[in-house]
Amino acid sequence: MKKLVLSMALVSLVAFSCSKKEEAAEQPTTETSTMLEEPTEAAPAADATASAETPEQKGEKLIEGADCLSCHKVDAKLVGPSYQDVAAKYTEADIDHLATKIIDGGSGAWGDIPMTPHAGMSKENAKLMVQYILSLKK
Repeated sequence: MKKLVLSMALVSLVAFSCSKKEEAAEQPTTETSTMLEEPTEAAPAADATASAETPEQKGEKLIEGADCLSCHKVDAKLVGPSYQDVAAKYTEADIDHLATKIIDGGSGAWGDIPMTPHAGMSKENAKLMVQYILSLKK
């Protein structure tokens, strides 16, 4: 009887342990260049201050929630140009062009390293990001 109880306990323990490993294995462990899910803004009723945010503040939050900071910094070149360098090169007239560059990716404007496309990004959110970047003009 003891052997049967011990056997059942062992089988249950093994089954439980294996199920946890499978769940952990499903989570990605390596870095990829694919676009992360686009960050969403908080629901208007959830936060009264959300409606008081400027487009630049919304753009900054979107950048912080996306993968942008893995290649760009505000004040120094990383893989891509700093946001301040981008702001110095472009004007408000370039917002649509730059938003399209964020979505479609591109290369050549800042060297040989291409910017990865962010196809899941909405044009509206890309424009908010550009507005934030252009606000960093010195």
